[in-house]
Amino acid sequence: MNIDKMEFLSWMQRIMERLDIIGEQLSQVGKNQSIDGEELLDNQDLLQMLKISNRSLQRYRSDGRLPYYTISGKLYYKRSDVLEFIRESFKTPLRK
Repeated sequence: MNIDKMEFLSWMQRIMERLDIIGEQLSQVGKNQSIDGEELLDNQDLLQMLKISNRSLQRYRSDGRLPYYTISGKLYYKRSDVLEFIRESFKTPLRK
């Protein structure tokens, strides 16, 4: 089976174009995680947003103060749940 140079280059060009399309689709999947049309935040997003430690975030989950979802072994939080958690945190009076 012999393939001439032009045919080989044509095939390689088509393969590269398809790989570019797949790469663009994969990059969009990672950016737009959502459930029920609502943006999801992962642990890292939340740690940076709230400026808290990983242990504090775990405690909020364990106490039931912050709802979360597990998708493929990774934890996610709805943006609306996070905003509600922040509002509730400001309503709670400080202990003396």
